[in-house]
Amino acid sequence: MLICCGVTFGCYLGAFMRLPVVPLHAHSLGVDTGRIGVINAAFFLMAGLLSFPLGMASDRWGSKRMAAIGLLILAVTSGGLVACRTFVHFTLAYLMLGVGIAAFGPTMMTLVSVISPRSHLGRSYGWYTTALFCGMSLGPAIGGFLARFIGAPQVFLSAGALLFLDLGLLLWLLPGRRKPRVPSDSQSRTPGTLRALLKNRPLLGCWLMTLGACFGLGMFTSFMPLHAQTRGLDVSQIGIVFFAQGLCNGASRIPFGRLSDKVARRSALVVLGIVLYVVALSGCGLSQTMGHFVLSAGLLGLSMGLAFTSVGALIAEVVPPAWRGSAMGGYNTCIYLGMMLSSAIMGAVSEAVGFTAGFLLTAGVNLAFLGLFCIFFKDGVARQGASVT
Repeated sequence: MLICCGVTFGCYLGAFMRLPVVPLHAHSLGVDTGRIGVINAAFFLMAGLLSFPLGMASDRWGSKRMAAIGLLILAVTSGGLVACRTFVHFTLAYLMLGVGIAAFGPTMMTLVSVISPRSHLGRSYGWYTTALFCGMSLGPAIGGFLARFIGAPQVFLSAGALLFLDLGLLLWLLPGRRKPRVPSDSQSRTPGTLRALLKNRPLLGCWLMTLGACFGLGMFTSFMPLHAQTRGLDVSQIGIVFFAQGLCNGASRIPFGRLSDKVARRSALVVLGIVLYVVALSGCGLSQTMGHFVLSAGLLGLSMGLAFTSVGALIAEVVPPAWRGSAMGGYNTCIYLGMMLSSAIMGAVSEAVGFTAGFLLTAGVNLAFLGLFCIFFKDGVARQGASVT
């Protein structure tokens, strides 16, 4: 488990060092703001489209192999950003980065479920997601700091070198036998797996909840800076708001993971987490001062820690081990799809009705998806109980 967390931290640290650097570097090379948005969308699009099929592939080929392929793609492409000069170059690079994340993310989540006993799934996902979010939070900070002193090309090369080192650690330290035991009957076939997953109503509820929550996360990451700017916050203060969200998110994962292992119904923690998430999104929309934004962002991070840690363990609980790679692939697809849809839709909506109304509308969307989660999960559990009796 410790190896999984370390490799995950290294992957997201290296892969996300580019976040604050690429937009400025591309702009300095003549790429306009609109096209920079398209470059970022290319990453979310590819990661979302491929997370599910690559998660299914990891069930067949083995988790270690798929994770290694993802890290290799990320390492080569991150270092290769140094050669990008045009909009097309950056877009192709971001498409490949999306492929790498899609291969790595669901696979590592599957590995966590394979090596963890059911009674410890919550705390295991707590440790895993803490490592992930620490990497995602520190990566941009380190990348921005290094770019200021050594330049963007050197940041890309450093990120590539770090990811190659991470790949070496994965190949050296992670045991090779991490392929779930797949039945030899029709359950092992991809169409049969997909049909079975789509009939798993508790899993569908988890996917829908994730889609709605990440629609809200996309609103926060894409449009909170613009909203905060209209309230008088400068760039450094906006950075503190992001840091508050990341700190509370990462720090809450382990204790909430332990809590989910002690609670008989993990679904109740998901509901509580999303209710707090709705309050936090509404608070972001209504914020007037830096203090308001920091408090709302902190609550957003805490609520994400509770909801997402619980839903990760819940998915592993309601899906057979042989299909967990596919289930986690669908989960990651919902993450990227939700963020992509929010970025594409809520920009125009917020421009028309204002950022405050946009955040409140997003909170309402999350309430609707929470209702769907409750319906699907309760109905699915009831059906499973009836089939057993």
